[in-house]
Amino acid sequence: MECYFDNSATTRCYESVKDIMIRTMTEDYGNPSSMHKKGVEAEKYVKDARDIIAKNLKVNAKEIFFTSGGTEGNNLAIIGTAMANRRAGNHVITSAVEHPSVTAVMEHLEENGFRASYIPVDANGVLRMDALEAALDEETILVSVMYVNNEIGAVQPIQEIAELVHKKAPKAKIHVDAVQAYGKYRILPKKLGIDLLTASGHKIHGPKGVGFLYVNDKVKIKPISYGGGQQEGMRSGTVNTTGIAGLGAAVKELYTGFDEKIERLYTVKQAFVNGIGTVEGAVIHGLVGKESAPHIVNVSFPGVRSEVLLYALEEYEIYVSAGSACAAGKKHAVSPTLTAIRLDKEQLESAIRFSFQLETTLDEVEFCIEKLREVVPKLKKYTRR
Repeated sequence: MECYFDNSATTRCYESVKDIMIRTMTEDYGNPSSMHKKGVEAEKYVKDARDIIAKNLKVNAKEIFFTSGGTEGNNLAIIGTAMANRRAGNHVITSAVEHPSVTAVMEHLEENGFRASYIPVDANGVLRMDALEAALDEETILVSVMYVNNEIGAVQPIQEIAELVHKKAPKAKIHVDAVQAYGKYRILPKKLGIDLLTASGHKIHGPKGVGFLYVNDKVKIKPISYGGGQQEGMRSGTVNTTGIAGLGAAVKELYTGFDEKIERLYTVKQAFVNGIGTVEGAVIHGLVGKESAPHIVNVSFPGVRSEVLLYALEEYEIYVSAGSACAAGKKHAVSPTLTAIRLDKEQLESAIRFSFQLETTLDEVEFCIEKLREVVPKLKKYTRR
């Protein structure tokens, strides 16, 4: 039985996504910038996807810009906003548990004269509001916080954060990395006070290499790449019609019958959590109920290095992660998130992320738990020799 439990890294495309992508590659393959019939046909796919996403977020279609994914979206949101508002201040804020596509950008801004603050989190990975309030000042122009942590599934109080920021630092804009949250929650940026929001297609059963950035039309932002002026000059380059069409199809399918789907996902997660309690020495990190994301569980198995367990489970076609899959070429490195929630060395070195999707079955969960009960004690015994 194949058990793919690495859905936070990527997901399998829906059949509807595959079908529309094939159609745009083999039939309606024109360049959306072309003025002839083939170009008009291609542009309709882009417009339809933009309208689907805008309706889902309850925003204006002109506020949606297509990108190559979460990393580009985060770069554009943070660098573009910081540079456009530099005269208003030079202070940017993020949390201590962000994705590398945010922390690396913050470091880049620091190298270019900006001042960055990294807000600590509590033992469950939730932002400390007192620390955020203390960090905000008259020079703050941008606060970037992820909605759902990609390693432990911690959910940040986005609306509370936005209210505090807009009150204490009125010039500041709120950017939310929603790569792990979009498709798991109904997100309404204007209601929540979000000024910019990033999402990625391949986390929601869409294609790799495409995502979107929502930018409130009142936000002052500069492009970070230049060229032919596509997408109102905000993101130049030939528009990825195939990827965008697939992204639109994924959003449409995912949010149909959405509430029932998420309830089912929480049921799968709870079954896994219950099962983990029967595995020798297992320690779950962070919250696990509905105050956490419905698809992520991070567990340490002290005495068994995470890479060793990962490969042992792979023997049974159980696929998990020993950390974020977004640091190419790196073996298991110390996780900033797990460090920030103050795990000890043994727990850090033995942490495994299990992440589920809507088609994950209870049989798959039961099989995985059965193998963990079998494998973990054996590996511990081998390690002690």
